[in-house]
Amino acid sequence: MIASPLHLRAEATAIFRAAVAAVDPTRLVLDYFHRYPAAGPGAQDMRPGHDQLGNVLVVGAGKAAARMALACERIFGAERVRGEVVVADGCAVNLDSVVVTAAGHPLPDTRGEQATRRIVDSLRTQQSDRIICLVSGGASSLLVYPHAPVTLEDKTATTKLLLESGADIHAVNTVRKHLSAVKGGGLLRQARSPILALLLSDVIGDAPSTIGSGPTAPDDTTFADAWDVLLRYQLKTRVPPAVVQVLRDGMAGRVPETVKPGDSAAARGQNTVIGSNHTALDGAAAAARKRGWCVVIEDCPLSGDTTVAAQRFAARIRELSARLEDRKPLCILAGGETTVHVRGSGRGGRNQEFALVAALAGISGTLLSAGTDGIDGPTDAAGAFVDETTLRRAQACHLNLGAALESNDSYAAFSCLGDLFRCGATGTNVMDIKIALVPAQTGESPF
Repeated sequence: MIASPLHLRAEATAIFRAAVAAVDPTRLVLDYFHRYPAAGPGAQDMRPGHDQLGNVLVVGAGKAAARMALACERIFGAERVRGEVVVADGCAVNLDSVVVTAAGHPLPDTRGEQATRRIVDSLRTQQSDRIICLVSGGASSLLVYPHAPVTLEDKTATTKLLLESGADIHAVNTVRKHLSAVKGGGLLRQARSPILALLLSDVIGDAPSTIGSGPTAPDDTTFADAWDVLLRYQLKTRVPPAVVQVLRDGMAGRVPETVKPGDSAAARGQNTVIGSNHTALDGAAAAARKRGWCVVIEDCPLSGDTTVAAQRFAARIRELSARLEDRKPLCILAGGETTVHVRGSGRGGRNQEFALVAALAGISGTLLSAGTDGIDGPTDAAGAFVDETTLRRAQACHLNLGAALESNDSYAAFSCLGDLFRCGATGTNVMDIKIALVPAQTGESPF
């Protein structure tokens, strides 16, 4: 018999959970220090319990930062570790010696700004044998220290405009770096000791300068590049005046540039990516194969406009489904991060919109599009399921999915259909994954 849509959803959920488990922040940090016990600039012996280790200052930001800090407490001993990390609401965990502060995401708030100022003060004043900076997805919003005269309100308004314009993460971060005293290598200028930065990547290409807007990495973008972003998305007259002033002052040389490759400050940091979307996809693939699926991992990350990317992926599912051999169920995996150009006033996120477009384009089998952080836009869902029955069920419920797409109201549509995927905040973040399952078309199903 052919596997039911309900069973395919259960299979996709299990594969998604395996992907998230593969990028567990605590395990990734523990694995790193077990592999490289003396890693980092100016390294002393970093093996657990080493008597000469001394004090370790742990700072950082991102949805996974608290769980990464937990590993530092375990590997070095809580009595030797102190510091503070900033996480998004819902991502906090209880630690023994590292302070965990929850703050606003994707728009920054005063909690994040105050925590960042405390982190900067600790880097300037506290003497430590080692500084470890933990950076993961979300750090760009959570680590907030605006260049005067830019205020937190200015930064929030600018971030909101950029996100709604459909700008990709590289463009958004180019602007954010040049409005900040801590991004674009800014933390390197604040620290008294070398910094070992462990990064959990949420960006395509895994460039340290882009992850979390690169607080410990040299930056090759400029004030002129940031200005070009505002021009490209027609935001020059919409952003606050202080933002325009800082960017113009920067282009005129009146505000220091971000840390550049070759600067003396750049030598103070060592940046290591310990996990990425590729890690999650490998975990998903291993789980799918164990469950009897033939696996195809798409080589090219999904990026750019959500509608275009979803239409192409739906076509890819149909193409591979047409080649499906008897008795060989197929799992197609893809990762990346697309951008939504907000046109309407509805609710949703890029994964829900991706799924909606794919359903309208027509797919075989079942597709789950979800964020590895468990959060998709300003909703309580991580993403959504769609399958060959989605359009028919929508018609039966008198739902106009095309209208929902036009108003960016995918959340309401999937809520009515019962197709939202809710898993709660995962405490990690390596962009999004797509899991398409096409069961064997003839013969006995292995399920």
